[in-house]
Amino acid sequence: MDALLLARLQFAATASVHFLFVAVTLGLVTLLVGLQTAWLITGNPRFERLTRFWGQLYVINYVLGIATGIVMEFQFGLNWSGLSRYVGNVFGAPLAIETLVAFFLESTFLGMWIFGWHRLRRGVHLALLYGVALTAYASAFWILVANSWLQNPVGYEVRDGVAHLTDFSALLTNPALWMAFGHVVSAALLTGGMLMAAVSAWHLTRGTGDFDLFRTSLRIGVVTATLAIGLVQSFGFAQFGAVGAIQPTKFNGTGPDAEALVADWTARFGPGDYLPPVLANAGLGFMILIGFGLGLLWLILPLLWRDWIIRLRFPLWLLMIALPLPFVAVILGWIAREVGRQPWVAYGLLRVDQAVSPIDPWLMATSLIGFTLLLGSLAVTNWVLLARHAAAGAADPALGRPPTQPPADDSRTEPAFV
Repeated sequence: MDALLLARLQFAATASVHFLFVAVTLGLVTLLVGLQTAWLITGNPRFERLTRFWGQLYVINYVLGIATGIVMEFQFGLNWSGLSRYVGNVFGAPLAIETLVAFFLESTFLGMWIFGWHRLRRGVHLALLYGVALTAYASAFWILVANSWLQNPVGYEVRDGVAHLTDFSALLTNPALWMAFGHVVSAALLTGGMLMAAVSAWHLTRGTGDFDLFRTSLRIGVVTATLAIGLVQSFGFAQFGAVGAIQPTKFNGTGPDAEALVADWTARFGPGDYLPPVLANAGLGFMILIGFGLGLLWLILPLLWRDWIIRLRFPLWLLMIALPLPFVAVILGWIAREVGRQPWVAYGLLRVDQAVSPIDPWLMATSLIGFTLLLGSLAVTNWVLLARHAAAGAADPALGRPPTQPPADDSRTEPAFV
């Protein structure tokens, strides 16, 4: 067995599964902010029920997503000690900020929001949700700052065989960062919008009640997903030029820039295969096909007028069938971004074979099996809970349920005499 291959498979599993939770978290929290803001402004109880219903699904996904993130941290320390030792001074800085934002600020805001129903003023309660959303976006931003540095190392110098950060601002102006951040955020909005539209479509086709409620969430989900797919396509295609400039070997490995870069690496690091795998861009092609397919949402959007989308019913089934597509696309996009820079873990600076921990292959295989089973269990548990609570409807979600009045204490009541 090859320890390096096992370590790469384990990272692929942990990163891909965790990223699915992240996409739902970012997408749903944005929609929740809109729903609760509408409730505060209009006072319409429909928006309160929608906030409670979708907020419950959001909390389930968030809690189990945190668990998958912890699993990912463990495999970093176990499998990639060479990465931590060589570039930890640079790579660790944005990761540390992300940990403070996600595990402290975001979790604190979310806990106060969950338990603040009917205890805090509506404006304060809404402000907490805004805090959750902003810190969620900040968490995603700092993760992409770290990842973009691996894609395009900037603002550092190597001293005594270790990379040291010399220009923090260079991390924030990295050409590999901003288009990728816009692409991830818009993909998350697409995922959240499709989830809202598909669940609402299921209730409308089944006639489970609350027609007006799920018609409203269907409209919100379809409009969000339709606008988001345009942003996804724009940010996605805009990256080709930027990424091709900083990683000439990523897409095809041909051309004078790529050949010159490979010649330079051969002179510096010795002979080797410095081109990504042949199938590195296969997932990219499928992701683009999914993106164009979901672009058909623009044809469904006009059907919202006078509820034609509900009367025809067929578009509702299309929305339910299309629900897995955004999830498949985000995994394929992440794989294309990561595999395309191989054989480097830090492009042109540190190869993956230098970053892997010197661990016995059998131990690596054991951790791969254990972490994969754990991640699979968390993912299945998440989707079972989401499906169960989504199918239960929005009649009376547990989140935000008004506290019941305690029974009257009759122990001190004087007995009645006749």
